Amino acid sequence: MAAPCDLGGRGVLVTRPAAQAEPLCQLLTAAGGRAIRFPTIAIAPVATPQTAALLAEMWDVLYFVSPNAVEQALAQVPDGRWAQVKWVAAVGRGTARVLTAAGRAPDLVPNDRYESEALLAMPELADMRGQRVLVVRGEGGRALFADTLTARGATVHFAEVYRRVQPDVDPAPLLARWADEVAVVMATSDEVLLNLAAMVGATGREQLLQTPLVVIAERTALTAQKLGFKVVKVAARAEDAAIVQAVCELL
Repeated sequence: MAAPCDLGGRGVLVTRPAAQAEPLCQLLTAAGGRAIRFPTIAIAPVATPQTAALLAEMWDVLYFVSPNAVEQALAQVPDGRWAQVKWVAAVGRGTARVLTAAGRAPDLVPNDRYESEALLAMPELADMRGQRVLVVRGEGGRALFADTLTARGATVHFAEVYRRVQPDVDPAPLLARWADEVAVVMATSDEVLLNLAAMVGATGREQLLQTPLVVIAERTALTAQKLGFKVVKVAARAEDAAIVQAVCELL
């Protein structure tokens, strides 16, 4: 795939967890940019007998909210076939790729924006009366999907298989070179963005807010505006190529 633009060596702050950052960093490099890795979330596994039991039950819909959800669930159900599940659902293509690699391509994946709202709009989930649904997620995830399916008649349970934590990192080296090196910041969730603001602290706040920001959801754009960001762009889709395209359009 041809690069959408030439970023001319300009730096993009990549805030994803380290394990998920490389594909985006490679695309930025291919477009002539410099990926500056600064993870603002780390993933800690959560494994309990109760969670393992839930993953082994029969479900009409098994919904994975992220690649992390798939990877941490696979650590508890290594074969990854989910044999007792009617439909496997993924929030987006990244999650779908991890499921497919594990041997169970998802049945339901949104075609446009990759978030719970788009999945809920799919006709397969319109009437959920009598259906059993398991949402595989991190601790304290969004309630929209579960609340909506409950209102549509489903019985919804959660398997919380990981915990998001803020890394303990000294931001001073990054802040010292920020003005010269960071042209754009990207944030793929509210938590990523809020952690970044907390990590740079009062010392880096003004530099952060003056830097153009790329996000993947309107709700994160609203969070950014409340924080005081001056320039915020929402990528057309929640995938790496669309993030790079949004960076190109900003610069």
